[in-house]
Amino acid sequence: MDLTLIWKTVLIGVVEGLTEFLPVSSTGHIILAEELLHFQGPPGKVFEIVIQLGAILAVCFLYRRKIWNTATGVLRREKPALRLAAAIVVAFLPAAVIGVAAHKYIKSVLFDPMVVAIALIVGGVAILVIERFAQRPRIKTVDDVDLKTAFLIGLCQCLAMVPGVSRAGSTIMGARVFRVDRAAAAEFSFFLAIPTMIGATVYDLYKNWSTLNWDDGAVIALGFIVAFISAAIVVGAFVRFISRHGFAVFAWYRIVVGSLALAFLLIG
Repeated sequence: MDLTLIWKTVLIGVVEGLTEFLPVSSTGHIILAEELLHFQGPPGKVFEIVIQLGAILAVCFLYRRKIWNTATGVLRREKPALRLAAAIVVAFLPAAVIGVAAHKYIKSVLFDPMVVAIALIVGGVAILVIERFAQRPRIKTVDDVDLKTAFLIGLCQCLAMVPGVSRAGSTIMGARVFRVDRAAAAEFSFFLAIPTMIGATVYDLYKNWSTLNWDDGAVIALGFIVAFISAAIVVGAFVRFISRHGFAVFAWYRIVVGSLALAFLLIG
């Protein structure tokens, strides 16, 4: 890799790690960053998917104790662990089914900077509306998420197949609509991201394996490492921030960035 490709890869990895778990759309930011930097990654959007996996594994590392306790609790058939595991599976299924069915259309048509800009603005307005009218939470922890609520959150996650909507944003704000506490909504979104993004990574690598080469591997590995480190830094701070201040700042950020991107695309 030449020096220019290295710093572009690092920058995009940082963008992914910082935005994956914020309700601002990491995919949308990556698309806009690649457009601005004229970055051409490996074919089939494999680079983008794998750096998302780096961010997801950062969550696995940070929440390793909770994940371990849940896994061992399932083996011991403890009710809280069984409830959380079942909720994650149920929430994962809608995106798994729809994602496989619509994979080709999503990658070929919706991955467009104009789609991202509009989705950022619309999503920002939606967050402001939900924050304004959200009812008092009835679910205070991730262990208390019931199967019906989990399925509804999973349906909300499907909206994130449109770049710029935000997987974290759609699941967190969906959970808020169904009266889940802010911190619990964020943590449930983190746990739901694990099977969702691992599944997406495996599927994309399978679909594009024949087009990869060692040069692609170096770019992917660098982006993966940078995304892992930057995500590990931001996750804890995000949960503390939204517990105290809510999501409005992210809504206004989306609206500003989306408006600037839209103006840039129209003028350019």
